[in-house]
Amino acid sequence: MTRVRVESFSISLDGYGAGPDQSVDNPLGVGAEALHEWIVSARSWRQAHGMEGGAEGIDDDFAARSHRDVGAWIMGRNMFGPVRGPWPDMDWKGWWGDDPPFDGPVFVLTHHARPSLEMEGGTTFHFVTGGINEALNQAREAAAGKDVQISGGANTIQQYLGSGLIDELHIAISPVLLGGGERLFEGVDLPALGYECVQFVGSEKATHVVLQRRV
Repeated sequence: MTRVRVESFSISLDGYGAGPDQSVDNPLGVGAEALHEWIVSARSWRQAHGMEGGAEGIDDDFAARSHRDVGAWIMGRNMFGPVRGPWPDMDWKGWWGDDPPFDGPVFVLTHHARPSLEMEGGTTFHFVTGGINEALNQAREAAAGKDVQISGGANTIQQYLGSGLIDELHIAISPVLLGGGERLFEGVDLPALGYECVQFVGSEKATHVVLQRRV
């Protein structure tokens, strides 16, 4: 049965999933690259990105599960790129270059239509203008029985959490203070929505928390 998951989403100690002043030069916001030190040093993440070496252990275990049994991804337009409003042209193709790391269908939430974009390695970006439910319906069909991953950013995850549509959520809390940006759980009452903590484990670089929604 297809589940809806969030995997390896990093937040700061003060709850921010992105830092202030996001731009082309700082796509994650000022200081937010430090949120992801735990995963970029993990062996499985480095292998997935064509690099050698990397650390094993708790962080690597969580990094390895990020793509496991995932058949489709959903992301907000802000995660896809810095362009706002109507698409001025079709030149922007995401932050990841010609061969994005998804290797499957990715559904991008947007208010402005755009033709699907086929990339190298099997990734195809589909642009959905009908909201979170339409994107999820399309992603479920494309996943063909595998899981759907909600990749971010924070606002997109908030929308799916608030609608009770996420079955499982893995958050990595990094020992970083950002002081501003986008808070992941802003305005979200997790207990009222039926979520509970089922796993809580720490490494030197992050504390890993898994939340599940009670059926």
